[in-house]
Amino acid sequence: MSGHRIRRLDEIAPTYDVAVVGAGPAGMSAAIELARHGVSVLVIDDKASPGGQIYHGIASSPLRPDTILGRDYWSGLDLVRRFEAAAIDCLPLASVWQIEGGRTLFVNSAGASRRIEARHIILATGALERPVPIDGWTLPGVMGVGAAQLLLKSSGVLPQGRTVLLGAGPLLWLFASQMIAAGPPPPHVGGVGVGEAGGPGAAALEFLASGYARKGAALIWTVRRHAKWSSVRRAKIERQGDAFVIRTTDGGGHESEIAADTVLVHRGIVPNLNLTRASGCAVTWDETQACWKPVTGDFGASTIDGIAVAGDGAGISGARGAEHLGHLAALGAVAALGRIDASTRERLSAQPRAQLERERRGRRFLDLFYRPSARMRAGDPDAIVCRCEEVTGQQVREVVRQTHAQGPNQLKAFLRCGMGPCQGRYCSLTVNEIIAQERRVSPADIEPMRIRPPVKPVTLQELAALESTSFKD
Repeated sequence: MSGHRIRRLDEIAPTYDVAVVGAGPAGMSAAIELARHGVSVLVIDDKASPGGQIYHGIASSPLRPDTILGRDYWSGLDLVRRFEAAAIDCLPLASVWQIEGGRTLFVNSAGASRRIEARHIILATGALERPVPIDGWTLPGVMGVGAAQLLLKSSGVLPQGRTVLLGAGPLLWLFASQMIAAGPPPPHVGGVGVGEAGGPGAAALEFLASGYARKGAALIWTVRRHAKWSSVRRAKIERQGDAFVIRTTDGGGHESEIAADTVLVHRGIVPNLNLTRASGCAVTWDETQACWKPVTGDFGASTIDGIAVAGDGAGISGARGAEHLGHLAALGAVAALGRIDASTRERLSAQPRAQLERERRGRRFLDLFYRPSARMRAGDPDAIVCRCEEVTGQQVREVVRQTHAQGPNQLKAFLRCGMGPCQGRYCSLTVNEIIAQERRVSPADIEPMRIRPPVKPVTLQELAALESTSFKD
């Protein structure tokens, strides 16, 4: 039996055994395993087709499998095809804007909204790009490397003219190599603070023994050979007519300028936590990845009964790692539903656990090596940190000094940081870092920004269409 692509909310069954939020590697892998055990599954995703950020548009990409995007990207096509062939209900172009009681999801799609009941929920919300709060990063024409890569995947579109990539991280190197593979002109890569965190010897040795080392070396060799490269400590982006001037300072204090038609910025990725935290799931500070992540136990179990978290939304692990985490979360759900006993769950989980362990080898070194410094995480003083409310880092610092605000939730009363449509998705980490620096404590000691319902904007029309009753088993 193949999957059912749902086009309207009224086509959804009244109840499901498991609802999976997100159709990336983790969500697809979880749904496939759940369907294999005869569990009724609904997958909800905000995109038109499965794949998530990593495999975005893979089934309809205008690019050929042997060009530009690389083998790792195209390896996801098999996962997408298995997902589409499984007995899974899939609701695309839909958003989950609230979860209550660990069982009830509120979903909007095509101008309508509805409650959905599930016995178990798996959150596979993926990752988002870490904020890059440098002067000029919010100017029109400046965008994230991840966003530029999505355009390439879905439409075969690349930046035109002189393109400068600012920042650091594996994705930056990957996209630079993809631009080179697409043909001239090659980009200019400004590595901002590359390697400043360093990596301990044990992590480096593990990295060298992993598959990451060979892939990384090949990417860096390609980019350093074909693109212009410069090491940058600070960068400021300015608009000049239809183009940009990037004023840079290297580690020795030498200043220079780079002309550009398009500027792409990147400083790594972090878990997308808004829905997870709005559901009441506890989070903890990950010092290695310098971000918040959910508190999870075996099989991705969160601190809320009936909710599991899988994939990069549980901590950055990469595409393959996310698949295995989704597989494990599904086995946990199947056991919780009583379809298999504990011994069977442990036996079936042995292989994905071993595969996950192999994928994680070398990951710690990458996390440490590309971890931005505290200065970079806090951003430049005059840079905008809250894009929704246009609040600068200096404004945050001044309010903290004047009011002795203990955290971002108090700060909302003065500056509205985190009260815009994104609910702190892009500013919360930066605001946390600034407050921690001003109070001279660790970011772990600062309470994270609270998320208020609805998690995503909901129109009055969608609320009016919300059914007055919820379905029960």
